[in-house]
Amino acid sequence: MTARPDLDRTARTAGDPGGEEEYRPDPRRWRALSVTLVAGFMSLLDVSIVSVALPTLQRDLGASAASVQWVVSGYALTFALMLVPAGRLGDALGRRRMFLVGLAGFVLCSAAAGAAPSVGLLIAARLAQGLAAGVLAPQNSGLIQQLFRGGERGRAFGLFGAVVGVSTAVGPIVGGLLLQVADWRWIFYVNVPIGVVAFVLAWRLLPRSGAGGRGHIDVGGVLLLGAGALALLLPLVQAEAGGLSRLWWLFPVGVLLVGGFVAWERRVVRRGGEPVFDPRLVTETRGYGLGAALGTVYFVGFSGIWLVFALFFQTGLGLTPLQSGLAVTPFALGSATAAVVAGRLVERVGRLLTVIGLVGVLTGLGATVAVLLLVPADAVPWAVAPALLVGGLGGGFVISPNITMTLRDVPVRMAGAAGGGLQTAQRFGAVIGTAALPGLFYVVLGATAQDYPAAAAAGLAVALAGIAAALVLAVVDLRRTRRQDRADAAEYGHDAVHGHGHAAHS
Repeated sequence: MTARPDLDRTARTAGDPGGEEEYRPDPRRWRALSVTLVAGFMSLLDVSIVSVALPTLQRDLGASAASVQWVVSGYALTFALMLVPAGRLGDALGRRRMFLVGLAGFVLCSAAAGAAPSVGLLIAARLAQGLAAGVLAPQNSGLIQQLFRGGERGRAFGLFGAVVGVSTAVGPIVGGLLLQVADWRWIFYVNVPIGVVAFVLAWRLLPRSGAGGRGHIDVGGVLLLGAGALALLLPLVQAEAGGLSRLWWLFPVGVLLVGGFVAWERRVVRRGGEPVFDPRLVTETRGYGLGAALGTVYFVGFSGIWLVFALFFQTGLGLTPLQSGLAVTPFALGSATAAVVAGRLVERVGRLLTVIGLVGVLTGLGATVAVLLLVPADAVPWAVAPALLVGGLGGGFVISPNITMTLRDVPVRMAGAAGGGLQTAQRFGAVIGTAALPGLFYVVLGATAQDYPAAAAAGLAVALAGIAAALVLAVVDLRRTRRQDRADAAEYGHDAVHGHGHAAHS
């Protein structure tokens, strides 16, 4: 029988002579996935759910605006710093073990955050909660790589993509609802009962196998990557408190540290060691580098728009947090629906699905900008609904297909590190977006004598630029994939390439 070109290439480029580990379908794999997705939803929801509660937090705890901002930005920072090391630990020590450790830590830190009597203790709990979420998150994509193959993997990533997209979009809605019926502490307490049930089910359902490495941890790589990421992210998460002007010198330091990290990892590979993040994932694994870059620039716009909407609807129009969240519900509904459908279509359509989705997001957000500028302010929450629905439908065709296409040729033994790297790229984009878009919002607001629609439109224009950059990368990857498929057709025969394009690239 003709060899599958993608599996041959995976074995060659990833340095795994045997290719992927032997696959035996786990009869409990779909139930296990549902448990991991619930936990993943909680960890990602906590990135955005707190945003609507910041004014209440500041008032109740007597905190400054700069300190209360750390409740959001500190979580995002430690979350991003932990993803790649935790993904590698999952590959080496077992994804089930790391998932349970991360989930237990997340539940305990959620309880501590809810009970915090001061803003200082709340920030400390949120920093620890972010670390726990960073341990938890990369195990999701690693377990999907481990548990599923073929068309099932595409559907599983479709559900995972729906969780990623919807958790970010519905955070303001859930946060507003909790503030309506309880106080801000329940934004954190709500994680505790859900997390305890998820822990019990995960203990029973997650497979005990899946540690593909030798258990060695690349400490030098972890330290260099952590220091470099911290230097690059800290000025951004402190942007609203003047971090860009005070801490600008950390950017060149971060670039040097990341360069040192790349050189270190190449040295580890040359010596036959196990790096925390194998550089060949970017340079040699088909689709990974471009997919990670696409995720970065897309999340610049995708993550930042929710803060812009919250500022516009609550500060500009005087809506309650719940009303503000409900105003963006069409995007969340469209994204959830499309992401599940996309998981089934990606097997046949491939990268073209991402291109179509990005065009939809650009169309929807472009129409949203037009509504903001042309429609009377009090009618915007209703008038903007169709445009947000179109944007959400497009967004559902972006995140899950991009995850599938980016990770399709990654060996299972490296799935955790690869998934952690992809999510780190997305977190970098999210931190940039959540700093840049609200920052521009306030700049335009001050320059236009409090013209809230113009300020919101300016913030969304930055989001559109990021999404347009993602579209360019998607088109480049689509063309490259088609060229590679033609080359594979010449080398392996038409049937092999047909299998490569229509079997979820397992």
